[in-house]
Amino acid sequence: MPTHNEHEQNPGHEPEQVDTSHGYERTDVGVTGIVVFLVALSTFVVVAAVLCWGIGKAINYGMDQEDGPNTKWTKTADVRQLGNLANNPELQSKVAQLTQQFPAPRVQSDSGDGAQDLADLHEREDLLLEHYSRIDGQPDKVRIPIEQAMALIAHQGLPQAPAADTAKPLTGDSVPVVTAPLTNGFARTAFEQDQAAQKKAEQVRPE
Repeated sequence: MPTHNEHEQNPGHEPEQVDTSHGYERTDVGVTGIVVFLVALSTFVVVAAVLCWGIGKAINYGMDQEDGPNTKWTKTADVRQLGNLANNPELQSKVAQLTQQFPAPRVQSDSGDGAQDLADLHEREDLLLEHYSRIDGQPDKVRIPIEQAMALIAHQGLPQAPAADTAKPLTGDSVPVVTAPLTNGFARTAFEQDQAAQKKAEQVRPE
């Protein structure tokens, strides 16, 4: 059974005598170990820096090959030189004026003037589709209501266009056939539906 008593195992070995009278270590620090550590750390930092630089060069080279080299049109602008945009009522009013003066067609929302403009557009379309009107620049021609035009086309038919020479479809292809109308007209907006319901309620309301 091993013991921790070295004097019993090695009776001829004298233990090293340590002078503790000064209260601190009097031997010098091992400079060689510190130098080796600093050299290894410096080498690691240099190798890591060179590796990162090489990876960055490789990435930039790949981007240049894909997008082309940078030119004056693709140069990145330093927006920090512009500073912060001043926030004042005068500038906001100018922006609002520019927005109102932007040439048509402008983007409009479903609420407010946008809904009324769309309702006015549909009303003008209804006037052209449901009433007789003259064509500007052609006094000998007039527009007729769309219902009457549809009845005439259903009775007389459309003029037959000459058959066009078409190539035969390839193997596995088929000739597309339209079996139903693609559309039945535009849909009324919720704003127009509310207006129509309000007008109908006013007409039905007893005086």
